[in-house]
Amino acid sequence: QVQLVESGGGLVQPGGSLRLSCAASGNIFSINAMNWYRQAPGNQRELVASITTGGSTNFADSVKGRFTICRDNAKNTVYLQMNTLKPEDTAVYYCNARIVQMGVDYATRYWGKGTLVTVSS
Repeated sequence: QVQLVESGGGLVQPGGSLRLSCAASGNIFSINAMNWYRQAPGNQRELVASITTGGSTNFADSVKGRFTICRDNAKNTVYLQMNTLKPEDTAVYYCNARIVQMGVDYATRYWGKGTLVTVSS
C-alpha cells in the first residue's frame, strides 16, 4: 500500500509563512509529478503547485511569487513553502502524486488526507 501524509498546517496571521510537507511511503518504485491542491469551504479543489521528477514547477496565478515547491526524491517528500499568506489562502491543502508501485508497470494517483491552513488575525 502507498500513503501520502501531509503536515505543517495551522493558524497563521496574514503576511506570515508556513511550510507544508508531504511524505509518501509504502511499496514505491518511483514517483512522477507531485502536486499540491487546496479546497476552501464552498469551493472546488484547485491545483496550487506542481513539480516534476526533474524539478520543473508550475503555480496557480494566485500564488505565483509567494509560494514555492520543491521535492526530496531520496525521501519521497514534497514541500510547499507559503509566504506572504493572505486570508484567501485559507483552505485544506492536499498532496497528490502519481506513483508506480514495485512490480507494477503503471502509475496510480494517490491523495493525502489534507492539512488545514487558516490565515487570520
